[in-house]
Amino acid sequence: MAAMATKQILVVKLSSMGDLFHALPAVHALRNGLDAEVDWVTQPEYAPLVRCFPDIRDVIPFPRRGAVMGLPGYWRAVRRRRYDLVIDLQGLLKSVLAARMAIAGKVIGPSFCREGSRYLYDAVAGPPNRNRHAVDEALDIVRHFGLPMGEAVFPVQFPPVTPFTSSLRVGIIPASRWPNKNWPVEYYAEISHLLMHQEGVTIHLFGSEQERGACVAIQHAVEAGHACSRVVNLAGRTGMAELGGWLKAMDLVIANDSGPAHMAAAAGTPVLALFGPTDPVRTAPYGPRNRVVQADLACRPCLGRQCRREIPDCMRTIRPETVYQVAREMLGGGRQ
Repeated sequence: MAAMATKQILVVKLSSMGDLFHALPAVHALRNGLDAEVDWVTQPEYAPLVRCFPDIRDVIPFPRRGAVMGLPGYWRAVRRRRYDLVIDLQGLLKSVLAARMAIAGKVIGPSFCREGSRYLYDAVAGPPNRNRHAVDEALDIVRHFGLPMGEAVFPVQFPPVTPFTSSLRVGIIPASRWPNKNWPVEYYAEISHLLMHQEGVTIHLFGSEQERGACVAIQHAVEAGHACSRVVNLAGRTGMAELGGWLKAMDLVIANDSGPAHMAAAAGTPVLALFGPTDPVRTAPYGPRNRVVQADLACRPCLGRQCRREIPDCMRTIRPETVYQVAREMLGGGRQ
């Protein structure tokens, strides 16, 4: 009897960084459960990151800006292969259009689809239920096929880095895409000072070039008056894949609700996440090794990108001494 042909699957998950990691367990279960070869469509800026996912054979960039000019190239790239299934894990009009450009037997969308995309799928995986983590939502597609669930795993292979020190290493990620999700810079400076001088850790600061100002401010505040300082400022100095390698090398990461926080959690590093306007039920770093600190305020989670206050109360009322105590607990076991 001839062996059955390996299934060909195309996954469409365009953005954002955290959402890509939320989709990883579902993609891993699909690949294994269906014995499939998997390609992934994403925005060009995330292509280097998706290439760090060992379950993925090929990455196909979908144009984000200048889309009309870029569509012919995407059309040619996505039609090089014929797919048995296209799985859209974005659920938007642009993502289902990207999916429909492929040559496919069937296009399946997520339970949380919107913008009218539902009408362009051959099937939708499960009923909508937003009162759960985004990882569990994405796993609806695995349930749709009746595949074994097992434990959610996040296969990633970041390029290794060589740390500058053998001491305990704490990564600080002080910025996010929404300014009102950011803990005050002076609080990050205070927690960094406490961890460095009370726990003997080396502080590593991470962020994009645009976020370098916040990292420099923290570095200067921590180093002021100290002849010997253990602060490594890597803001704007790493590519996306290299950032993953550095986060993997940390013993703890302290961050706002942000993409790099999910990257660190996927790499296996414990994350202490500070939550204000967003909901940790849906987007906390996934897994039992991670912790969330949040303020007990009636107005949160508002899910708003802006607040009438320059620094929202939900972030300002998270005190550095509280975060310090949680960080000490999480560092108690040292490096694994």
